[in-house]
Amino acid sequence: MALKDLISISHLTTKEIRQIFTTTADLKAHPRNYAEALAGCSVALIFEKPSLRTRVTFDLGATQMGASCVYLDHQGVRIGERESVKDMALNLERWVDVIVARTYSHETVIELAETASVPVINGLSEFSHPCQGLTDYFTLTEKVGADLRGFRLAYVGDGNNTAHSLIFGAAKLGAHIRIGCPKGYEPSADVLKTARKEARKTGAKIEVVNDPYEAVDGVQAVYTDVWASMGFEAETERRREIFSPFRVTRKLMKTAAKDALFMHCLPAHRGDEVDADVIDSKISIVYDEAENRLHTQKAIMLLLVRANQ
Repeated sequence: MALKDLISISHLTTKEIRQIFTTTADLKAHPRNYAEALAGCSVALIFEKPSLRTRVTFDLGATQMGASCVYLDHQGVRIGERESVKDMALNLERWVDVIVARTYSHETVIELAETASVPVINGLSEFSHPCQGLTDYFTLTEKVGADLRGFRLAYVGDGNNTAHSLIFGAAKLGAHIRIGCPKGYEPSADVLKTARKEARKTGAKIEVVNDPYEAVDGVQAVYTDVWASMGFEAETERRREIFSPFRVTRKLMKTAAKDALFMHCLPAHRGDEVDADVIDSKISIVYDEAENRLHTQKAIMLLLVRANQ
């Protein structure tokens, strides 16, 4: 992998994504072969937002490859308030080999990457969630095969950071994605413009509609996320009213193709964006996605460290 950092899936080539998937599969199948792959390395986890999956999987993933982790809790004081982002990056690069940042502002991740000489990984920002998106598509390759060209995916809900990463991933892999969201909650116009330009090369199709049944019609997987992402908690009640027609129910799933899969990045709110009888059913692969965060992020760390040695 030629990249120094992982900030957005849009920065990856299709070849690099496939390299990540190949490495992820091998790491998952043969973890002991990588027990010393990052021996002597250290990883800094900078988190402004609470986390279960991102924190545990990066910490365990680094440890399982022989590296050490240090967790920097910035939930009380945001990055750049006590100390500038630049100074934080210039200090950390002297001590660690990888920086993982889970921040409110995407600009913070960009500044860390532009300043630090070591790889910076976006663990989530308000704009992008690349580790989740890569994990989601890797999980689909396990379920339906390595070639996702023409695979039909619907995302129902808020056009947020997860939606952005899924759109970028579809464009790179040649998948067809249809976003169903209320008017005013569509994905970023810039994201759509960038992704559609890439889609012309790969044969991907990217659509945005404002009807959940139109979004789900005939797709092979249905994906949703919380209606109020972190940072938008004050809008929870208002969003619940606006998004309620977009709840993933058994009735909605019947519009999808036979044996369609259900996906969610978690945490999930049963009874809001998805009904319990969908997320807890046999069609749900949400815990496969959660498990694969570990393997995918191990691959990302390993490939970035090797590329920057």
